[in-house]
Order: sequence, then structure tokens, then C-alpha cells
Amino acid sequence: MDEDLVINAGLSIPRTELSWKFSRSSGPGGQSVNTTDSRVQLSFDVANSRSLSSVLRLRALRRLAPRLADGCLVITASDQRSQMQNRRLAEQRLVQTLAAAVAPGPKARRATRPTKGSQERRISTKKNRGQTKRLRSTRVSEHD
Repeated sequence: MDEDLVINAGLSIPRTELSWKFSRSSGPGGQSVNTTDSRVQLSFDVANSRSLSSVLRLRALRRLAPRLADGCLVITASDQRSQMQNRRLAEQRLVQTLAAAVAPGPKARRATRPTKGSQERRISTKKNRGQTKRLRSTRVSEHD
């Protein structure tokens, strides 16, 4: 567990930048929940991290803004009975969250004009719909 936490091909975070807290968990585990600190809180200081470049840091701060407290991202895991499993789960969640936050945005859409055929189809559909509505209108005939 001493190696860096790999986020993606170009980014890894040294474990020295991660902060762990353990507490008692609610949930499965019966009486052992009352005696073991199996709940895990993993904190990562996004704002002051030396492993993030300035571009990635700004991108992560902007995308994670609602989840940050004083520039720190806090991940909590208490799903499993064992502290070790919750530690792994918290690390996985941190990796997924950071990978999504630092990923480049989608490519900008280039506007295109409608094709001649699509314009003709749209106009003919509109004409057919108008014709249907015209035929539906009530007309008083002279034979009544």
C-alpha cells in the first residue's frame, strides 16, 4: 500500500497527500460495529496538492466545487464490516471521482446546416399535416 494511487495514465497521487480518519460505523456487523472503527474517511486536499498541475487543479476545483470543504475532497466508506475493505472502497471512490473531475471536457460541437433532403422532408411533412387538418374542418354542405 506504499505505492502511489494511480488516477489515470498521466496522473498519480502519492499516499502522503491522503489523510485517513476512522470511526465507528452504523450498518452491518452486529455487536462488532460498537467496538471496531470500521468507518473510513479519506481526505484529499485538491486545492493544495503538489501532484496536480495547475490546469488539472483548476478543472478539479471547478467540477468538484459542491463536494469540497475548504478545498478538500472527503470520501466516506462504511459499506463493509472490515476497515481494510472500506479503505479499498474509499480509494476506489476517490480514483473514480478524481478521474472524472480531471478528464478533459467533450469536444465542442461544430454546427452544421440541414441537408437539402432533410429540408424537403420537413416541408413535405408540414404540408401533409396542414392538408390533414384542412380536410378535418367542418363545412356546411348545400344539401342540408
